[in-house]
Amino acid sequence: MLEARHRMDAPPTRSARREAARIPSEGEAAEPSPDAVLIRRTLAEIAPVADKVTSYFYALVFTGHPEVRGMFPAAMDTQRDRLLKALLTAAEHIDHPDVLAPYLCRLGTGHRKYGTMAYHYPAVGEALVGALARFATQSWGPETEAAWVRAYTAISQIMIDAAAADEVKAPAWWHAEVVSHDLRTPDIAVLTVRPDQPYAFLAGQYASLETPWWPRVWRHYSFASAPRADGLLSFHVKAVPAGWVSNALVRHARPGDVLRLGPPAGSMVVDHTTDNGMLCLGGGTGIAPIKALIEDVAEHGERRPVEVFFGARSDNDLYDKDTLLGLQRSHPWLSVRPVVGDGLAGQLPQAVGEHGPWSSYDAFISGPPAMIRSGVDELLRIGIPGERIRHDAVEELVGIAG
Repeated sequence: MLEARHRMDAPPTRSARREAARIPSEGEAAEPSPDAVLIRRTLAEIAPVADKVTSYFYALVFTGHPEVRGMFPAAMDTQRDRLLKALLTAAEHIDHPDVLAPYLCRLGTGHRKYGTMAYHYPAVGEALVGALARFATQSWGPETEAAWVRAYTAISQIMIDAAAADEVKAPAWWHAEVVSHDLRTPDIAVLTVRPDQPYAFLAGQYASLETPWWPRVWRHYSFASAPRADGLLSFHVKAVPAGWVSNALVRHARPGDVLRLGPPAGSMVVDHTTDNGMLCLGGGTGIAPIKALIEDVAEHGERRPVEVFFGARSDNDLYDKDTLLGLQRSHPWLSVRPVVGDGLAGQLPQAVGEHGPWSSYDAFISGPPAMIRSGVDELLRIGIPGERIRHDAVEELVGIAG
């Protein structure tokens, strides 16, 4: 539940949620459990006053444990709704441990970079129960409190165990020196960094970055290449209005600067056990992981068809078009189609719908949240099954480049 404090890995994707709702896990009741019913009643009651619940939660944490205040980022106002989202995630999946457990494991391991220790969890749990009791006056009582305590105990233990297991095999974070900074447009830069220790990841995944200019403020960026023999990592970053980390990376970072790098995350990766065609939609800097997927297919020696639609608001924003077209010339199985238009959320999916058929393809979507939403809808409409549509959860992408 420490999602209340820091943005971490995305909740299970919508396709995973649909699958979990359709097929309960073995030994799992098809009807909501008594605890789930009580928890959802609480959530329904506090939804209209989510901001007050969140503020009171933080007040309880800081009053009872002032020593943890230094672990929190300065930009507290950017994550006012994180607690409610975490609660909703836990409530939605309380009866689906097969879906919830992997999400919590990612949270537990990812929180290591904030200095979170096992003894912090009870303090968070006490504050959570205290905030709920204060604002869920109609639904709260001994049975409801017991349900929340049971749920939080199970949730926190999964996170604690995952962090302990990860500590044996990986550092909490990596230091990464900037070795090149390529300003492609006034607002977009390609950064290449060298981690201080080996860093294993898969093409299509992402990682969180922290800059020396804004300590404890982390933002997620996708890897822009498949793993390289020299160990270097590349990221495409667009400076957004009021974006603390993105503006620092685009306008201030230079070779020699040292960033901190969190562990890899994300499941938008290639399934190399199949030879399905790949339909890839990349909007803006969302083309970065798509480029990594192309390199991954090439390095595996596969010749499956890969169809890429690269969308941007203007020709100037197609900042990586030449690289993609160069890959197309080198690989006859690759097709790249640039799409330009102000309505990126609608025009890119619309362009995809004008080609095809795509029903036998695996789809990958990366870009602004609105584009992902409209893209998923369009892909479902033209016949691609939901379980073959891969993207990082829209909830996590809101403000991803801040």
